[in-house]
Amino acid sequence: MYKAFFLDRDGVINVDKSYVYKIEDFEFIDGVFATLKYIQSKGYKLFIITNQSGIGRGYYTIENFLELTSWMKAEFEKNEIKIEEVQYCPHAPEENCNCRKPKTGMIDNILKNYEIDLENSWFVGDKDSDIKCANSANIKNTVQVKSGQKFDENKSNAKYVLENIIELKKLV
Repeated sequence: MYKAFFLDRDGVINVDKSYVYKIEDFEFIDGVFATLKYIQSKGYKLFIITNQSGIGRGYYTIENFLELTSWMKAEFEKNEIKIEEVQYCPHAPEENCNCRKPKTGMIDNILKNYEIDLENSWFVGDKDSDIKCANSANIKNTVQVKSGQKFDENKSNAKYVLENIIELKKLV
């Protein structure tokens, strides 16, 4: 069984600029490479799960998203970080699919291909829907970061609230 980190993309991995799908608009959050390299060195597999409703809304295509994802994964590889898989939901919210967070479809898909020890895994997100997804999937170690969407940290259902992904080094 593997222990894993499930990471939201926008607001956790990169600066959330609303519907980021172009390489030139993608800006990694400061410290993300060092932090993920550290987490990986502790034996965790890394997965990105991301809602991409811009596809369903017609703002950009799946091909645009996949091109950016390929580039992003290559940037991680240059920094000796292996992202095992990127799961994405291309649907608009009104489509009511089972993959859009807070539903657990993307995590369920990962669990079909990897033996993950959810008890010792983590979920890092910036939105309430990320934390609800983790809770529904029985991931106990939840982190909500302030580097993405604004939220009331007093109302967060996350186990931990951190300024950004860099602070994970204190917990792992």
